[in-house]
Amino acid sequence: MVLMKKLLLVLTLFFSIQIQAQTFVDSAGSVLLAKGDIGENSSSPNQDASAQVPWAQLTDQQRQVLAPLGSEWDTLRPWQREKMLDIAEDYPKMNAKKQTRVQKRLNSWSRMTPYERENARKRFQQFHSLSPEKKDALRKKWAEHQNLPEAKREKLRKESAEIYYDPELD
Repeated sequence: MVLMKKLLLVLTLFFSIQIQAQTFVDSAGSVLLAKGDIGENSSSPNQDASAQVPWAQLTDQQRQVLAPLGSEWDTLRPWQREKMLDIAEDYPKMNAKKQTRVQKRLNSWSRMTPYERENARKRFQQFHSLSPEKKDALRKKWAEHQNLPEAKREKLRKESAEIYYDPELD
């Protein structure tokens, strides 16, 4: 039973990291996100002025894509805005499946508390610092976990209630 709890913890860690990685690395690149994880300002003095634009001045298309972040847009740091604007710029070029995934992840991210977001960033950074072999092992364990019957997965979730879980992201 202890082994299963540890496995669930590792898998949940991987899942949380995978969510954030795929949400923001697609358009952003992991280096800037990792800098943000540890509180560094990743913006340069010549930072794109568009990252300073308030919500009301975004284009209709940008507001539509970034709608889940609308209520907090004006409080985001410039480097965070820049990342989101990059996503909004790439959004029309994405296929429907990827657009749906981006929307689900933006919704999930917008519902997280600042504490949960910071933990997700840290897990993302930890995952990317692993060796390729360890990353592959975690991916394999996660795939095995995904193949478990839903009842078994639910039981494991309840046994590890301290771990953040969002069923929409399964």
